[in-house]
Amino acid sequence: MIAPLNDEDFKALQPDILLTFGGLVVSKKIKGFLRTYKPEHHWHIGLFKANDTFFCLDKHLKLRPNTFLAAFLPQVTHHTKSNYKLTWLTVRQKRRKMHELYLDDLPFSDFTVFNSVLKSLPKQSVLQVGNSSAIRYTQLFHVSKSVSVFCNRGTSGIDGSTSTAIGASIATEQRTTFITGDLSFFYDSNALWNNYIPKTFRIIVINNEGGGIFRILPGHKDTNNFDTFFETKHHLSAKQLCEMYGFKYKVAKDQNETITQLNEFYKVSKQPILLEIFTPSKINDKILLEYFKFIK
Repeated sequence: MIAPLNDEDFKALQPDILLTFGGLVVSKKIKGFLRTYKPEHHWHIGLFKANDTFFCLDKHLKLRPNTFLAAFLPQVTHHTKSNYKLTWLTVRQKRRKMHELYLDDLPFSDFTVFNSVLKSLPKQSVLQVGNSSAIRYTQLFHVSKSVSVFCNRGTSGIDGSTSTAIGASIATEQRTTFITGDLSFFYDSNALWNNYIPKTFRIIVINNEGGGIFRILPGHKDTNNFDTFFETKHHLSAKQLCEMYGFKYKVAKDQNETITQLNEFYKVSKQPILLEIFTPSKINDKILLEYFKFIK
C-alpha cells in the first residue's frame, strides 16, 4: 500500500489519531511512515506493554481491545464527513489489480513461489513463517482469513523459527505449515530432533542458496566479500536432514514442479513432509524492487 507513495500521498494518509493493539509492527515502511508523518494522538489498547513505536504515544488504555471498543464506539455520536476511507480503499483496489498484472509476466523466482505456496494452504490451518525474507514476502500476498498466521519475530535474527513452528504444531489441534528460507532453516535444524512432530506437519524451505534479502540493500554485490559475509552463499540441501530425522522429502526446481508438488503436499501421510523449492539466487532482488515501482 505505502511503498510507492510520494510526500503528497503520505500527507493525505497521515492520521489524526492512531489506535494500536497487540505487539510490534514488522514492517519498517509502516514504522517509517508513522514516525515521519506522526498522528496527532496515539492510543495503545491492551493489558500489557504499550510500545512507543512512533514516538507519539499519549495514552495506554489497559483494557482488552473488544472491551474498549464496545464501550467507546457508542459514545461517538459526531462523525466528520471524510473521504479518507474511500480514498485508501480505492488505492488498495488498484494495488491489487497491479499486483496480479505483475505476476502474469514473471519468471520463476521467490516472488512466484510465495504466490503459489500461499494459495495452496489448507483452510482452517495454521501458518508459521520464518524470519527475514519469508515474512516480508508473505505480507505482500493475500492469505485466507481461515488461516491463522504467526511469525517468531526476533531482533533482526533468523534463530529459532523452526523450533517455534514445531512447538506450535504440537500444541495445536490444527494442522501447521511452516514456510522458511534456507539460512533460517539450516540455522535451527536441530529442532527436527524431536519425537513429537505431528504427521500433518509440513515444512516448505525456499532455497535460493543464501541470504538473498541482503541483495536488496545498496552496495556492491557479487564480490567475495559480499557473498561470504553478507549473503552467506552455500550449496546445501535439506534432503539428508530429512533422511536423518524421519521426514518425507520432496523437491521442486521450477514452477511446474512446484505446482505439482503442492497439489500432493497436504494429503494424508505416515510422516511429516518437507518440500524444498530451489529458486534462482540472482534475480529475486530485482523482481522485488521492480514490484514496488510497477504497482504504482
